[in-house]
Amino acid sequence: MDYHVPVLAHECVHYLNLRPGGVYVDVTFGGGGHSRLILEQAKGMDLKLFGFDQDEEAKANALADERFTFVAANFRHLRNYLRLYGIDRIDGLLADLGVSSHQFDQAERGFSYRFDAPLDMRMGKTADRSAADVVNHYEADELQKVFGEYGEVRNARTLAQAIVAARERQPIASIQDFLNVCDPLVRGTRPRYLAQVFQALRIEVNDEIGALSDLLAQATDLLIPNQGRLVVIAYHSLEDRITKNFLKTGNAGGDVHKDFYGKIDRPYQILTKKPVLPSAEEIRRNSRARSAKLRVGERSGEA
Repeated sequence: MDYHVPVLAHECVHYLNLRPGGVYVDVTFGGGGHSRLILEQAKGMDLKLFGFDQDEEAKANALADERFTFVAANFRHLRNYLRLYGIDRIDGLLADLGVSSHQFDQAERGFSYRFDAPLDMRMGKTADRSAADVVNHYEADELQKVFGEYGEVRNARTLAQAIVAARERQPIASIQDFLNVCDPLVRGTRPRYLAQVFQALRIEVNDEIGALSDLLAQATDLLIPNQGRLVVIAYHSLEDRITKNFLKTGNAGGDVHKDFYGKIDRPYQILTKKPVLPSAEEIRRNSRARSAKLRVGERSGEA
């Protein structure tokens, strides 16, 4: 079984605009699908490619190419790790957000409601907080915010209250324990409802929104003006909105900044006026691509 099928792979490599001597970063290395294609497309080209991944298991997929360097770290620490390699400017950055198929299919990781296992959901196994910690210790209003904002769960308040009531009887330690709370509250189809709930919990456990904002801010500083490309695939409306805002305004909230003369600061030239979507054929071959949205910007400003 493949570790992970890369989504919109050829489109991503096209937009990276590979060039000799360039420095590129795949901040979501995973199974190495995107990175492998980058190196194939850059055959005979002298460039550097760094692959970041906080999941320890991804290291086994490191590519045997002298141009490639694997970095076992969360991409929110991008700038510091690149500095260790003497890199302070990059030509392109690719981020394929979310969870890999490999992680979903590993029962013990606790990402999927298809298996019974400890309620974990940590992308990096050394992280302190698990999904069980969240559901057993967050207050009801905190849980409601997590499920409402990150999962767009329609009955987030009712779900939060049910979790608090259930954990008073016994801790919610496993996926089955959690499903026992969720199943009576399902709205719409069970797969969609549980996907929203589990997604929200995973985003909170791994602070995915905070990490994405940190990454995009650092990318804006690192990318070479009038050359560096930012290429991001998002699968969740909140991640996509943050990416869109950063491309337009340079911040997650989309706040417009003007200089002394009233000129709007536009940190990127947006190369995808509308997000690039996977073809029907790609979705047929890889169902995970269904909700993917690709956005690309070229860094503006003075060199």
